Amino acid sequence: MVLARVGHAVAPHGHDTADKTDSALEGSDRGMRVLAVSFAVLMLTAAVQAVIVVASGSVALLGDTLHNLADALTAVPLAIAFSLGRRAANRRYTYGYGRAEDLAGIVIVALIAASAALAGYEAVTRLLDPQEIRAVGWVAGAALAGFAGNEWVARYRIRVGREIGSAALVADGLHARTDGFTSLAVLLGAGGAALGIPLADPVVGLLITVAICFVLRDAAREIYHRLMDAVDPSLVDAAERVLATVGGVRRVESVRLRWIGHALHAEVEILVDHDMSVVAAHRVAVEAEHRLIHELPRLRAATVHTDPDGPDGADHHASLTTHRPQSRTPATWRP
Repeated sequence: MVLARVGHAVAPHGHDTADKTDSALEGSDRGMRVLAVSFAVLMLTAAVQAVIVVASGSVALLGDTLHNLADALTAVPLAIAFSLGRRAANRRYTYGYGRAEDLAGIVIVALIAASAALAGYEAVTRLLDPQEIRAVGWVAGAALAGFAGNEWVARYRIRVGREIGSAALVADGLHARTDGFTSLAVLLGAGGAALGIPLADPVVGLLITVAICFVLRDAAREIYHRLMDAVDPSLVDAAERVLATVGGVRRVESVRLRWIGHALHAEVEILVDHDMSVVAAHRVAVEAEHRLIHELPRLRAATVHTDPDGPDGADHHASLTTHRPQSRTPATWRP
């Protein structure tokens, strides 16, 4: 730990806007790679299943094939969102275009809901009118391929989505997992048909629909929290601990964190001695911003408000602000 701190102190580093932009773009690049790879895997899975659909005439497998195709196409709104997120902030969109990911998340949640509705409809239809499945062994193999492809894609999307802080990519991973459940329904239904139990397929389909609804709930909650600017409370606690260790900080007044796309932004208020000079207060604010950027994961920008603590601070409540990632202008006192 000591060696790490020494290495950090002697190594050149900074907090320019370009540094934060490069980090955010790196996350977008990783997201685009995930989308490209998962799109290829799901399209290959759908193609293999389509060949077996033609040979077996399985309606259940046809539905699963179309389901996998639809899941592959969910990469389109996410790819658009990641591309938009690369655009620089301007006078209209002063925080940039990161919120496009949240809009893509809404689309993905809607697709999961549609998947649940479709799976439920097909299950009820087969329950009322059971259908014979030919080439049960091939159908089972295709179902296993569908589950394996979707589960691999789900794990990949969820892992990278959490690493880069993209709720939309996590939701898309959960969507892929629902399609894996649908493939398992086809497998279990085929097994039931092989054992002479034609109602096994629709009953299992209904159970899988319930499972998809649970996944829908988790994905909707993830996107809702992001739209409402919710963050993990442990991040707020961590920010308060970091600020409390900065020399010159008497008390942490408030910490506000929010996600914009897959980048975290912070606004904090700290109190310093009311006799401190403007230059000294500025140094404290810069050090606080420096520590936050380096110690909070995925934090791309921090705005630090410094207020005087003491009799004069209660009367005048002056404020010193530093927001170095977006502006290199010297901080000034605001009466």
